[in-house]
Amino acid sequence: MKLRTLSITGYIILAAALVLLILRKSFFAEGSILIVIQILAAMLMLWARLTFGLRSFHAAANPTEGGLVTTGPYKFIRHPIYASVIYFILASVISHPLMLNIFLVIVCCLGAAIRIYSEEKLILTKYPEYSDYAKRTKRIIPFIF
Repeated sequence: MKLRTLSITGYIILAAALVLLILRKSFFAEGSILIVIQILAAMLMLWARLTFGLRSFHAAANPTEGGLVTTGPYKFIRHPIYASVIYFILASVISHPLMLNIFLVIVCCLGAAIRIYSEEKLILTKYPEYSDYAKRTKRIIPFIF
């Protein structure tokens, strides 16, 4: 399977699972600590979007012009947008720990993992310096993973 096709597949899987969490009324957390986690996750996404700019809005994980972004949240993690989605939905499932919700969070993480894999392979072809960046920056959790 081509990387762009794989990337779009990951996007569809991720989006579908998120929509199902919303339809199940399990998207937003309850409880102050979990709500704070979701607010922080939303702020991380906003920070990443502002840092990366408008060029990041596309369904396939196509490398864009303008150079490799390594500032803002990208200084600490390579995929802050995917990380923010994962943090947000983990707070959701902790708040609503039903089996289907847990399954949907696993599906979301699978979709994000597919996107990350595809994106990293595609970016490496356009920006060879990505290899050095990847060695010093974790994917989803700063300093850990």
